[in-house]
Parts: sequence; structure tokens; C-alpha cells
Amino acid sequence: MLLVQFQFMDNISNSENILEENLNAAGEAVEAVASEVVETSAAENAKDYQADNIQVLEGLEAVRKRPAMYIGDISGRGLHHLVYEVVDNSIDEALAGFANHIEVTIQEDNSIKVVDNGRGIPVDMHEKMHKPALEVVLTVLHAGGKFDKGSYKVSGGLHGVGVSCVNALSDYLRAEIHRDGKIYMQEYAYGKPTCEMSVIGDTDHTGTTIIFHPDASIFTETVYDFETLANRLRDLAYLNAGITLKLTDLRVRDEQGVAKSHTFYSREGLKEFVKYIDSGKEPLINEVIHINTIKNGVPVEVAMTYNTSFNENIFSYVNNINTVEGGTHLTGFRRGLTTTLKKYADDNHLLDKLKIELSKEDFRDGLTAVISVKVAEPQFEGQTKTKLGNSDIQAVVSQAISEALKYYLEENPKQARAIVDKVVLAATARHAAQSARMKVQRKSPLSGAGLPGKLADCKSRDAAQCELFLVEGDSAGGSAKQGRNPNFQAILPLRGKILNVEKAMDHKVFESDSIVSIFKALGVTIGTEEDPKEANLSKLRYHKIIIMTDADVDGAHIATLLMTFFFRRIRPLIDNGYLYIATPPLYKCTTKGKNKIEEYAWDEQQVQRFVDTRCDGDRNKMVLQRYKGLGEMNPQQLWETTMDPENRMLKQVQLSNAAEADHTFSVLMGEEVGPRRDFIEAHATYANIDA
Repeated sequence: MLLVQFQFMDNISNSENILEENLNAAGEAVEAVASEVVETSAAENAKDYQADNIQVLEGLEAVRKRPAMYIGDISGRGLHHLVYEVVDNSIDEALAGFANHIEVTIQEDNSIKVVDNGRGIPVDMHEKMHKPALEVVLTVLHAGGKFDKGSYKVSGGLHGVGVSCVNALSDYLRAEIHRDGKIYMQEYAYGKPTCEMSVIGDTDHTGTTIIFHPDASIFTETVYDFETLANRLRDLAYLNAGITLKLTDLRVRDEQGVAKSHTFYSREGLKEFVKYIDSGKEPLINEVIHINTIKNGVPVEVAMTYNTSFNENIFSYVNNINTVEGGTHLTGFRRGLTTTLKKYADDNHLLDKLKIELSKEDFRDGLTAVISVKVAEPQFEGQTKTKLGNSDIQAVVSQAISEALKYYLEENPKQARAIVDKVVLAATARHAAQSARMKVQRKSPLSGAGLPGKLADCKSRDAAQCELFLVEGDSAGGSAKQGRNPNFQAILPLRGKILNVEKAMDHKVFESDSIVSIFKALGVTIGTEEDPKEANLSKLRYHKIIIMTDADVDGAHIATLLMTFFFRRIRPLIDNGYLYIATPPLYKCTTKGKNKIEEYAWDEQQVQRFVDTRCDGDRNKMVLQRYKGLGEMNPQQLWETTMDPENRMLKQVQLSNAAEADHTFSVLMGEEVGPRRDFIEAHATYANIDA
């Protein structure tokens, strides 16, 4: 049920499914013509290094040779990124005021069709390139209208590499342009035109249609996921009020033959976005504070509210790009929020009886906010190039928040008092949690506060090689300890279900023995230079943390509780790709007779395949064992099916959409029963709702 917000990447053998292209992914896109120096061995004479040792990658060849440098990776995430690149071009047309309707269709062969009602890509001859502008846009890196300030004041695609990269990484692409009363068409393969641009008909409207099929020789995954695309289009609808985005899946049809589809449209924009994110939480104030203004020529839109939880959830965007690392706009928002709330509370003597000092984090407990700014020339920095660096934006956003929030607080004294009371509660809870938090700070062995007693640690001290299995129960923990490879595999048995951190205050979290054991085993401490509540991974002891639970309802619940804990309290583990889920088999299939054949199965289809291939299609010829729990496996069986890097299958937890993940965790683990019931009815394969 967590597939809604997490993409799982299978890892066979000891590989982490990180391909060579990913290792070369660094920095921004290179120029249209990329040069690569072919290295010679040190033993070769320098005189052998001649002009013919220089390899020149022309046109889009650089994209095909190093695709991860341009789209992130070549697995499912990169595959879906192709769609985002094309859709972003249509969104840019909408931001410029020329489009309001975008349709995305997943076709039967997993090709993608994107249609908008914008102006249409120009088709006249490009004076410098001596070819139609359409062909230039689709075949030349850094070519596009984003560099002409007269064409686009703001845009999401900033480097002009988007649609040309899609073309380069597709074995087929067709562009149809409705413009000037004509329909223009050109087709491509592997980034190169296969025909001249031609007129194929007349039209009474304008717009662009792009149809492309990803190149299977490039991508390790070529099947599109409806929910992944739906989440992105939903975000875009909230971020761009008044634009209709429709997603259709021609691969899935109902009994009447109607294809699966969903239309996304938001009239109130970020205000509805915050309502959606917080739909599973208990509100503290009865409305969403919505700020939509322009400061110094910069459009600033913010929607925010408070709930009764103890988590801060702020999602920031620049030109529709999710700035997961924050930046100056986020800093400006936090500064404006803190100073304005503090001044209001002081002016109204609401803090006179408070005995402890307030911290800036206290003002953000229970806060949900979405920040969106439109910047003409954004400067991105950070590890993933998603951190805004424009220094002037900090003051712009801070001023916008201060002015609007001051007005709101003065006009709504009852809501203002509720927010200030929440701040005081957060400060009190933080003070109470300080001593409890110290329990998770690992001391040296000489201080008497070392590793948890139940941990069976591994011998290696190389975190990159070490694995920690979080195992459900002492019985399974015992089998895992005996079956593991002690050189690099550690085992931490967990008794029962851990605390649901979604509904717990800080001091309750750090008073939980199971959670303290996890913190200590991992070597994770609380507090960084930027945020005293953030998990510090500088002394992390394992780079694979593997959740291993029974394949039943209780096991799924425990896994969900653990993922909630990691998402809310140690999210950098997920961001860095350190969290995995083990997949133990459900069945053991054995043939009857003298020459027994044994195979494990993870689903009914594999069982039937065993019957067909090993038992001549006859089930009276097979003994089927159903594993109800990990404890039913002996150490050898657990090792060879679930723990052995040569044979196991791990699922890597990836955070593809933080806002959607936050919404789903709130629904599944929060206080509100109604949204959880709706979620189960919509997503469960089978469920007895009344039970």
C-alpha cells in the first residue's frame, strides 16, 4: 500500500542497480558538441597521444553516451523524467499565457503522447542553422525559446536540453505542430530526423503534439506507471491554477472499453494543495492562509496552515521545479514567519508566563506550507541542483510573508491565539525532549552507553559494505543471526510494533526503547548545524538498512510503522538510498518422489510455473509449504532466499514525491479515520472494512 508514494527498485545479487551511467552523472549539461579525451595507460609513451585520440561526440550523441548526466538515471525515474521534460515545455507555454489545456496519454505500446493548445513550436527556417526551427529545437542541445526573455519571462526548463534529450533517448519521436492554419509534421529516430518537415493538413487551432517511444537499449525499465505520472500532473495543477491536465492510460480499460483517465484542475492553486496534503491530519486552525502577491517583480505564492501533529512539512518550488534542498526562498519564508509570529505574541503579551526560551523551530511544529516563486533567472546550486541561490529572493519572500501574515493575525485573533499556543506547546515539548534525546547519542564504549544489547553486530567497520537487518521478533532474529554472513551483516531484532511516530511528541519518540535501539545501532544522532531536530548521518554505521518482516498483515503494518519512522525522523536515509525492504518467499514448492526438486516462490504465478514445468501440470504431484512468518524458516533457508546477496531480491525505497508521501503517511498513520477508510477502499486488493 506504500507503492503510492514510493518507487521500489529491485536489487539482484550484491548490485545496488546503480549503472555505469549513474556513476558518471555529475554537473550540468554539457555543450552541444562534447569532447571526450580517451585515456591512455601510464605505460604508453606520451608521443602516442595524438589528435586521433580525441573523440568528438556530435549532436545528441553525448546524450546517448551519458544519458544519466542529463536525466538523472536510466531506470524508472529517468524514464518518467522524459515525460516531465515534454510536459514542462507545455507548462511554460501556459505560464506565458498561451495555453490552458495539456493532455498526456500512455499508449498501448508504452509510448507517450503529449498534446497542448499553446502557440506551437516555430516551424520557419532558422537563419543560423539553416533548417526549420522545429528540427533545431528537437536535435540541438541548448536550443529553445527559454533563452529569449521576450518569449518566456519564467520557465521550468532552463538549459534548453529537455525535448532534445527526449528525442535522443527515444527510438521513435513524432512532432505535429498546429500553427498558422497548417499541421506540420516531422519524425525522428534516436535523435535524428527520418524525414523532412512537411505539411500534412489544415487546422483551425494552435498547439504542439509530441509522441515518443523510449529506447529500450538505453533504459532498464520501459513500462510507465500511471500513479507516478498522476502525482506529477496533480502537483502541476496545484502549482498552476486554472490549467487543465488530463492523464489517460490506453493500456487499462473498464468493462465498457473506456480507458483509465484522470483530469487534474485546481481553481485555488496552492490553497487546495495544502488542503490535500493535510487531509489526513487534524486541523489546528479552520482555514488555509493563502498569500498571492508580487514583490519587486517576483510572483510569490504561499499557502500555509497548522495541524495538531508535531511535524514540519514545507514544500518549496521555483518555476514549478521542486527545490528539495530548499534555498533562499525557503530561508525567507521561515524568517518572515518566525519574526512576525514572535512580534505578534510579544505585542499581545501571549508569552509573558513562558519560563523557557523560544527556538525558531518551535514556530514550525505542526506547520504545513507550500511556497512557489517564479524567478526570471534562477540560480540553482546544491548536490542535486535543486537549491535556489538567488540572494535577493530571501528578502522578497520574507517581506511578502511578514506583511500578509501580520494582517491575518490582526484580523483573526482567535486563530492567532491557537497558533501561539501551539508554539508554546512545541517549546515545552522540546524542553522535555532534550534529556530524552540524549539517550540516542551514542557514547564511547567506556562511557557505558554503547550499542544496544540485542544487536548482533558485524565485523566490518566499512559503512559502505555493512548491512543492518531490522527483523520482526526474536524468533526470526535468531534464525537471521545464525544464517547471516557476520563479516558484513548485522541483525537487530525488534519486539512487537514500534511507536507510531506520526502521532507522537518528541519526548515520547525518544523514550521508546525500540526507537532508541535503532538510533544507537545506526550511529545516528539528532541535530545538525542547520537544524537541531534533523538527523545527523555523519557517523552512520551501515549503508544498507533492510526491513525484514513477515509476509502477512502484521508484517506489513510493522514495515509501515518503520517507514513512517524513517520518513519523519531520519529522512536523509531515504534521500541517500540507504533504506531497503527484504522480500522473503511465500512458498516452498517440492516435487513428490525420490528425486525431489525444491524451488521457492514469491507469488501464485511462480507456484503455477513450478507445477507446469516440474509436475507436468499436476498439483497432486507437488508439496506446497506456505511460510506464515520468517521464524518458520531455518537459518539456511533464510540465508539462501532472503539474505544472500547472490540470490536475494531487495526493494530500495525511493522518495519520488515528498508531498504525496507526506499525504499518504498522514492518511495511513494519522488520527483521521475517514480518509484512511477511503484510501483502503480505493487501493486494497481485498479488505474487510467492517472488521
